[in-house]
Amino acid sequence: MHRKVNREIFTGLTEENNESVSADEPTEIPDETRWAETPWLAIKGFLMGSADIIPGVSGGTIALITGIYDRLINAVRSVNKKAIISLFTFRIQELFETFHWRFVLILFCGILTAVIFFTRIVPLQVYMFTDPELIYGLFFGLILGSVFVLLKEIRHEDRGFKTLTPLVLGTLFGYWVVTLVPTDTPETFWFVFSSGILAFCALIVPGISGSYILLILGKYDYVLSNLGLIGNEQTLEAAWALLPLFLGGAVGLAFFSRILSWLLRHYHMVTLMVLIGFLIGSLYVIWPYQERDFREDVVRIELYEISDPLVQSLKAETQDTNRPSYLRLGEIVSPEDETTGPEKIEVETVTRTMVTAQPFIPELTGEKSRNEYSLWGGIFGLITGLILVSGIDYLRVKK
Repeated sequence: MHRKVNREIFTGLTEENNESVSADEPTEIPDETRWAETPWLAIKGFLMGSADIIPGVSGGTIALITGIYDRLINAVRSVNKKAIISLFTFRIQELFETFHWRFVLILFCGILTAVIFFTRIVPLQVYMFTDPELIYGLFFGLILGSVFVLLKEIRHEDRGFKTLTPLVLGTLFGYWVVTLVPTDTPETFWFVFSSGILAFCALIVPGISGSYILLILGKYDYVLSNLGLIGNEQTLEAAWALLPLFLGGAVGLAFFSRILSWLLRHYHMVTLMVLIGFLIGSLYVIWPYQERDFREDVVRIELYEISDPLVQSLKAETQDTNRPSYLRLGEIVSPEDETTGPEKIEVETVTRTMVTAQPFIPELTGEKSRNEYSLWGGIFGLITGLILVSGIDYLRVKK
């Protein structure tokens, strides 16, 4: 089956393709990924992974605006009964013919590279605290520009009330989701499992961020902290804690991708307009200028001798508390008698979690109001995001 390369909003779900799909029964769609498109597909995966780290930005958004959304849905759907049976009966050739392994492998490598790069080398989650206007401004400009690009390419005959209504409904629903207030929740197996279902479903829905769903459910820090433990002496403990999340994610993706695929086959334009509405609704939560309130939690307390270099440095230097986590000195613990050793002091590891965010219009004079903010950081990020849209638009048709 030859893929027609065009400038439609979503390639692979054009009218020609829709005619070949049965209205009642889904057909098995082959993987048309070619090794020659590896660099471009890996870049798209990298962009998806970068977006998924930021609460409020969806990897599905990037898949939508880079033109691989339908391929992403079809790849998830390829993990079907036939593929699972082939895996457990060791019919590897049949598995490779069913499962879109080339697409998933290349895309996953790009996503994984982004996650490693933006958590270990350039800690994006730190810059979200130290330079939020720049980071959120970048994604705001990126999504805003992409919305205009996507709406512009809708055919003239498809415009009107039939597309405006789902667009408005999608915008309202997206706005409602991103304005939910994060809450404290348990860390039991079934709750983390359920969180995985919802978060991974959100990964493939443009405008609704999986990381923001985790934030709403009170599991964003839980997941991020356990991911940070991978690679050290607590790797097994962290992997066990994350297991229910990924199990739930697998279940959620398996079911939800089929629902989305069915909607795209039977209600193509309506579904697309709802998804674009999700993008518009998500702009509220990533507006760069927000009055953000944070909750601080002490997650670890360790005892150090007063003379320890770490304690001395904490005493001598003013700590930067505008970070996702920082160290601070606690209470002095005196020995019961002089023979048990010198005095010790508690060193607390404190994490900060955003609990509320209220957008505001900054003073154009540059005067700072509300919380301290960077006026030009937000403007620079927004302009950069808008410029990047042209590059992403190029990637949409690059095979």
